[in-house]
Amino acid sequence: MKAFDYLNEYYNNHDEDGRLNSRHGQVEYLTTMRYIQKYIKPGMKILEVGAGTGRYSIALAKIGCTVEDVELIQHNIDIFKQKITAEENIVVRQGDAKDLSCFADSTFDITLLLGPMYHLYTVDDQRQALTEALRVTKKGGLLFAAYCISDASLINYGFKDGNIHELINKGLINTETFKTFSTPAEVMQLYRKEDIDALNSCLKVNRLHYLATDLMTNYIQEAIDEMDDETYKMYLKYHFVVCERSDLVGATHHSLDILRKL
Repeated sequence: MKAFDYLNEYYNNHDEDGRLNSRHGQVEYLTTMRYIQKYIKPGMKILEVGAGTGRYSIALAKIGCTVEDVELIQHNIDIFKQKITAEENIVVRQGDAKDLSCFADSTFDITLLLGPMYHLYTVDDQRQALTEALRVTKKGGLLFAAYCISDASLINYGFKDGNIHELINKGLINTETFKTFSTPAEVMQLYRKEDIDALNSCLKVNRLHYLATDLMTNYIQEAIDEMDDETYKMYLKYHFVVCERSDLVGATHHSLDILRKL
């Protein structure tokens, strides 16, 4: 199958809304929104590339932003469009993160790239997506880029779930460095922070934040889902305090890189 076919099959059978709506899934969503809200102002023009089923875009439209969306998978677009109300200023179109030629340079105050970097398997494609996202962002505007981080998957899926030898036999892990490799068949591209830093080295940006959006959450999913409201509130408070700590951030499943265009 081609890369698109693997991705299309995955999202046609994956409940992304359900993932973010679970109590443990809310940690990633609430953390991402918390940082977006540090910089967002009503009336801003926002582009979300790889908008999925619209969870973030709809929330931003509700606070008065003008939002344009690009999404590759038609199944996600169909779900997204069913959610939009007449009061929300949202335009959704099908497209590829690597080609945003439908938008002029320096159009958006903030560009969100919260999904595409999960599914780009070559450095050239990854840089193209970042470069395109920055091109359409205004000077001084912000780019939010999300990544899947490799060590958490090694620990949970590899060692905890007993798949480590299968991954090694498939050639997806270097057993000397434990660097991971991904192909379209695995759907998710995994990164280390050093990979993200290397991608950024060719961009004219300043990093404002690099943070863990779920950190320890996915290691203790069941415990979080069973927390009472008071304990869950305290867990969120703890998570928000430590999510940028450099000695912890590498353990996260998902990270968020927040860059200002120079």
